[in-house]
Amino acid sequence: MIENRELTMDDYLAMLSRRAKVILIPALLAPLVGYGISWFVPAKYTSQSLILVEGQKVPENMVQPVVSEDLTARMATLQQQVLSQPSLQSMLERLQLAKAGQNTSDLIEEIRANTTMSQVPVDTTQTGARRKPGQGSTVPGFYVKYETSKPREAQLICADLTSQIVDQNRQSVAAVASGTRDVLSKGLEDAKHNLDDLDGKLAVFKKHYVGQLPGDEENNLKILMGLNSQLESNTQTLNRAQQDKTYTESILAQQLGAWKSTQSATNPQTLQKQLSDLQSELLGLQARYTSDHPDVIKTKADIAEVKKKLAEVNKASGDATDTSSEKASAMEPPEIRQLRLQIHQYTDLITAGTRDQKRLQQEIGEYQSRVSLSPAVEEQYKALTRDYDNGLKAYQDLLAKKSTADLTVRMNTQEQGERMFVLNQASLPDSPSSPNRWLFAGGGLAAGIGLGLGLAMWFELRDKSIRTEADAEAALELPLLVAVPWVGAVAAENGNGKFKFWKRNKGSGEHKEAVGV
Repeated sequence: MIENRELTMDDYLAMLSRRAKVILIPALLAPLVGYGISWFVPAKYTSQSLILVEGQKVPENMVQPVVSEDLTARMATLQQQVLSQPSLQSMLERLQLAKAGQNTSDLIEEIRANTTMSQVPVDTTQTGARRKPGQGSTVPGFYVKYETSKPREAQLICADLTSQIVDQNRQSVAAVASGTRDVLSKGLEDAKHNLDDLDGKLAVFKKHYVGQLPGDEENNLKILMGLNSQLESNTQTLNRAQQDKTYTESILAQQLGAWKSTQSATNPQTLQKQLSDLQSELLGLQARYTSDHPDVIKTKADIAEVKKKLAEVNKASGDATDTSSEKASAMEPPEIRQLRLQIHQYTDLITAGTRDQKRLQQEIGEYQSRVSLSPAVEEQYKALTRDYDNGLKAYQDLLAKKSTADLTVRMNTQEQGERMFVLNQASLPDSPSSPNRWLFAGGGLAAGIGLGLGLAMWFELRDKSIRTEADAEAALELPLLVAVPWVGAVAAENGNGKFKFWKRNKGSGEHKEAVGV
């Protein structure tokens, strides 16, 4: 093939025409060779089963489904579980497939390599993906395939793997449902204990801070205002009573002075009257002062002196003196006795008012303490109630989830949830699935065509013949002058052959001649 020019479509067609035998012979022989080789490849038989997934019959808005993974992920998980070492070891022992002297590990690896799982092709417009909850329509599942050289063995292993997949899925769903229920039960128990502890803490807090809780602050302020009003009224009453008592005492002192002036200082009645006055005065002083006050001490000394004098007079006069003393005391003017009664009443009123004043002051201090501690108590109370509310909410949420988990377990127990079932049992193959003899033949055809084209290309690259004017012009690098056609028998054999003359340089007279073959 002349390499110094560009090839056209006619050139390629001419090449194919010249090398047709070189291409056709390998293209015809290679399929026969491939088909023959297929008979030397060991036959493989494939057993296949179909597992479908039935949707949950209970509406999902009533009971949440247990399985949340998509079918592809579940297929991968189930395949790993059934093809695990313990599972396959148990299957070999159960089916008695292991031969004497055969390595079990190699047989397990062979089973793993020859097992395939593929999802059923799905038309999304026809599947249960658009079903309404609770309709329970069947959704596509997946195929389980196993390939080996023995048809019966392929069927046994495929059937066993299919059964294991269905059983493993059932156990997994049941384990997930029961495990969820157990976890929720334990969490519910812990939440209940926590809620009880918080309830106890809240009760102790309320008992300890009774009257100081956030809801009692307004009542405390109202009570405090009322106590302040009572204290103010009590103080005014106490002041008036003290003033009235002082005024009455001054009047009594004046009347006593006037009355005493009329009595003899040595008269037993006078001494008795002085003793009564001094004792009344001592009562008034003791109501206002302590026993260490100078006025109280002086009054006590005067009483002792009067009693001493009275004892001396009584000693002298005997029983007659006592009788006359009582008469003298009884002869005291009514005005003085009335004043003494008023002073005694004022004294009692002052005592009661002082006692009420202390009580009110103590209650006011207590309620003021409650009001001042209200922010801190409220903060602690809010923290406790917040923890209690959170604990109650967590408990209620867990209780609702526990109820849902119980329904889920009951649904799966009654086979109302999603489940897998075998639609088509493992088939017994009646013809080998491999080798595909027509595939071998097709491969041989492709290889033969490729070999023929390669040989044709190789022959063309080695062929340096000049067949056309373009080949001659490219080979000699001279312009074309004239072309002479073939004549006679040679022309009949080479119909397009011609004599061709080129001249490289007209001025020098040099020329070259080429004859087409």
